[in-house]
Amino acid sequence: MGENRKNLRYRTLARARIEGISGGETLLKDLSITGCCVESTMYEGIKPNTRYKIEIMPEAASNIGDFELLAESKWFRTSGYSCEIGFAILESPKGRSFQRYVDYLSWRSEAGVSPGSALV
Repeated sequence: MGENRKNLRYRTLARARIEGISGGETLLKDLSITGCCVESTMYEGIKPNTRYKIEIMPEAASNIGDFELLAESKWFRTSGYSCEIGFAILESPKGRSFQRYVDYLSWRSEAGVSPGSALV
């Protein structure tokens, strides 16, 4: 899927919470200014082409607070105990935090710092 993207997706270690979907653990797998992919152990109730509010909790190393995204589900893929869900981002009420986080992920990618590495 990555081959057809307009914007580079950056790997993350952020946690996520999808409004209306409870239980299980949900992680933000990757993010760009136009879309994201989440991985969840709970995927009941996710409908394609439906709008969801996603709360993003960035990893502590980013020094960026939580923010929300309004996104539309585009695809999902199940495998074993988990599910990946692709979203197109429609808006971010706290756009500044969202943009700072994408900028942080871009910097980390360009600097060759892998997710989870301690920054010294």
